[in-house]
Amino acid sequence: MTEKDFSLRLAQLREEKGVSARDMSLSMGQNPGYINNIESGKSMPSLSGIFYICEYLDITPKDFFDVETSNPTKATELYNIAKKLDSEQLDHLIALAKGLQK
Repeated sequence: MTEKDFSLRLAQLREEKGVSARDMSLSMGQNPGYINNIESGKSMPSLSGIFYICEYLDITPKDFFDVETSNPTKATELYNIAKKLDSEQLDHLIALAKGLQK
């Protein structure tokens, strides 16, 4: 993932959460322009900053870097529900998901 990809991914996930860059920055205890500077490519977070960003977004770092999953929060929610289903229920869920992909 390039720095530009990181910035775009952060903006995407932040927007899906429905929060402004300023509010996210302040909620994380950072200066008001912290997230905006990352999204604009002016700076990059430290490793601990990435963990704080993920914690704020309620996702794992794996979810953040998995760009094939457009909405990791909902994907995780679905996965957690699916873990509790029996085999027949999972078959129905898979069939429904395949139908939605078309």
